[in-house]
This record gives sequence, structure tokens and C-alpha cells, in this order.
Amino acid sequence: MNALRRPSTAVNALLALLIVGAALWGWSLLRDPGETSGASASGTRTVTASKGTVTRTVSADGTVASAATATAAFATAGTVTQIRAKIGQEVAAGALLARVDPTDAQRDLALARANLAAARASLSRAEAAGTGTDNAANAVTEAGIAVDEAEAAVAGTRLVAPMAGTVVAVNGTLGGTSAVTSGKDTSAGFVDLADLKRLQITAAFAEADATELKAGQSASIVWNALSNAETTGEVIAVDPVATSTDGVVTYGVTVSLPNPPDGAKPGQTVTVAVVTGNVENAVLVNSAAISTTGNRKSVTVVTGAGRQEIRQVQVGLAGDDSSQITSGLAEGERVVIPTSTTATTGRNDMRGGPPGGGMGGR
Repeated sequence: MNALRRPSTAVNALLALLIVGAALWGWSLLRDPGETSGASASGTRTVTASKGTVTRTVSADGTVASAATATAAFATAGTVTQIRAKIGQEVAAGALLARVDPTDAQRDLALARANLAAARASLSRAEAAGTGTDNAANAVTEAGIAVDEAEAAVAGTRLVAPMAGTVVAVNGTLGGTSAVTSGKDTSAGFVDLADLKRLQITAAFAEADATELKAGQSASIVWNALSNAETTGEVIAVDPVATSTDGVVTYGVTVSLPNPPDGAKPGQTVTVAVVTGNVENAVLVNSAAISTTGNRKSVTVVTGAGRQEIRQVQVGLAGDDSSQITSGLAEGERVVIPTSTTATTGRNDMRGGPPGGGMGGR
């Protein structure tokens, strides 16, 4: 009899387990899909439409640069006889940076002054004789111009700082021959200066992002080499002409740097995120919950009965993490995020709603 009871007890226990399992399975099918961390039995997750700030940013890599630079170049060619400028030295505007041998220039000046004196004497004789005064006057004018040029050549043997700043490069050597620039060409400068107290950011933005940029927009700047270094700036200018490198089109953008962090120097690399759109007190939802078909956008709303309803919505600003809903969805309504997107949006689901946008670049 004991042998007969043992199989019966095992069968009863198995049946009990099957009944409990079936009951749990049925309950999971009927329960509200948003009751447990926003997850449903069908593998979808939900977020709640809320009110907050939607922010859109565009990002690019940039470089720290001086906001004011200058190149000092000799106006007179010659052998370099003195170099006072040293890399890293701060100099005032007009400070002497270097010299070239002035011997030839001084000789030319002495000759020009002698010619001017002779021309003036000739003019005096012509005026006394009452003849040839026009030619003599022209000779005085030409001789005067020659003196002015010779004086400038002598002054050009001294290289002075065109602005206050720090010496960042010395492009010549003692005993070498100085290069002379023509016009506004400063490519052959002898000393390079930069104002290291006035910095800015230069960055190259993709052409699609550059269309959203304009002067006055705020930006966040994060340093790659400086730990926890972050500050804010403002777009100063967007280049009107694009640059194409290996088929990649970018636009140069200059961003102000009014409060650089300690250790900021020209040449350092940064990441720049410019705010191109911002809407406060907006009805918003995680962007992953919005489906697009042609020009139509829709969300799947979970009703009070736990059913799902596809509803067309109008989207205003599409932010970095969330989108503004201008019609079709109310604050507090729950919408479904498809399973394929939960890996990137799970951090929002557990809070029951999407974030307000943030400064993260696209």
C-alpha cells in the first residue's frame, strides 16, 4: 500500500505545480503592461509623457586658439645682428624684438639727404634766376620722397612688436638673413606673437549641422586633456565658405572662451556642443517612442484598460534625447518604446519618463 501511495503523491504535486504555473502565466498576460518598471509581457517598455525642457545640440571637435595673433616681419633685409625675443616671453606693443645690420640703410639715408640738400640749392638758384623753377621744384619733391624711403629703411632694421602678447615662435637665427614681407603677406614673419589671455575655440562642423548654427548661440566646451575641465562659450562667427577635405565638407566655426579653465592653452583639443534649439515647459516624450512613416509621426499609447492605441502626433523640436509633442499626446499618458530601442532608452524607462534633452551632442 505504501508503494501505491508514493506515485499518487508525486502526481498530485506535479499537478499542483502545473496549476500554479498556469495561473501565473495567465496573470502575466492580463496585468497592466506598465506595472513593473514599464515593461510588458510582449517585450515592450513604456515611458510617460511629461513636461520639461527639450534641448537640441550639434557637436564637433575643436582646437583652442588665441583670439589675437600677429606676425612681426622686418621691413628691411639684412644680416640679423640681435635677437631679443625669446619664446614664452611677454612683450609690450612697440618693444624691440630684433635688429639687422643698419649700415647699408644708413649710408643710403645719408646719400638721400645730401641729394635733397643739393636739390634745394638748385631750386634757390633757379628762383634767383627766374628760370627753370618748375624742374628744380620737382627735383626737390623727388629727393624728399627718397629721404622718406631711406628713413623708413633705417627704421625697418629694427623689429618691434605690433601688439602686446607672448612670443610663440622665433623664425630666424642670429647671423642669418632676414626675410622681407610685401604688402600684407606675413607668411615670412620673423617673430610670432599671441595674446594667451584671450582665447577662443575654432571647430569644423559638418555641413548638415552648420546650417543650424548662427552667432550668439550658447555652447559647452569640454577639454580632452584636462580632467573635469568644462566651460561655456558663445558662437562668434560661422565661415560663409565651406572647406572640403577628402570629400568631407565642413564649415569653420569660432566660439568665444570668456572663462577658460586653469591649464587651458592654444593647441589643446576640445569637444564643442552648440545649443541650436531649446523649448521650455514642453510636453515631451522619449524620441525612441516616435515612429515615422513618410511625413506622419505616431506613438503607441497605452490606455487605462491596458490596450494599445496608435495615435498620430505633431512633433515640434526634436531634441537630443526627447522630442516636443505639440499635439496628439497629453502629459501623463504612457507610450510604448519598441523592443529594438530599449537597449538605448532603458535608462529613461526606469524613471517613468524621458529626460529633458541635455547637452549631449548628436
